[in-house]
Amino acid sequence: MNTTHQRQPKKTALITGAANGIGYELAYIFALNGYNLVLVDRMAEKLAEVANKFQDELGISVKAIVKDLSIKTSPEEIFTELQQEFIKVDVLVNNAGFGIHGLFNETNLNTELEMLQVNLVCLTHLTKLFLKDMVKQGEGKVLNLSSAAAFQPGPLMAVYFATKAYILSFSQALASELEGTGVTVTALCPGPTESAFHERTGIAGAKQVENNNMMDAATVAKIGYRALMEGKTVAIPGFKNRLLAEIVRFTPRNLVTKIVKNMQEIK
Repeated sequence: MNTTHQRQPKKTALITGAANGIGYELAYIFALNGYNLVLVDRMAEKLAEVANKFQDELGISVKAIVKDLSIKTSPEEIFTELQQEFIKVDVLVNNAGFGIHGLFNETNLNTELEMLQVNLVCLTHLTKLFLKDMVKQGEGKVLNLSSAAAFQPGPLMAVYFATKAYILSFSQALASELEGTGVTVTALCPGPTESAFHERTGIAGAKQVENNNMMDAATVAKIGYRALMEGKTVAIPGFKNRLLAEIVRFTPRNLVTKIVKNMQEIK
């Protein structure tokens, strides 16, 4: 009697901001664990390089989508393109995001509006689009990149800190709503991490960065991936960051704000 063993189809992870930093490291971990990938980034050349590397070295399928997530139509375009190609997303990783440093009354409004679009609106929009099918199928995972910045106000990066607080709150609320559905939501809240983020943001010379033993992006990604697979709602990499997140809950808000402002100042 001949018995045919059907191989289970590989699951697919969609990762935004996947060309470098934490997004790249998360993509690499998913690839090592046998996931096919949908990688989204605005840097076409770097994204193609990453996609080719993963396909050639790890034998998985990688679809690269070049999109500027600060454009409001991008989430719908990504979703529609994947639906047309019958690509089912099992894990959504909302990693893309950026910040800007400076006094709010002096920083560039257009840059901050783009930040809100990428950090908040796009994340919310993509989650809305892909979550419905996950719930319908009774399984799925969402990983949202928040930050240790989510736990306190951030003078000199006021908008960025506020976006990360939104992501944490949003993720915790969704995780509660989705209990019993087979779908989990995890907020990853790293502290300062070795990446190009600090140069782009303009805080490379800030006390917070220069006085901090930063965690590398690969370690942050491993912690985030493990928390996601375990269905944890919040993951804060590093003992110091976890401790600070607890301390600020019991510290007067005006004192916390003064301390953060001091740490954000450029030397």
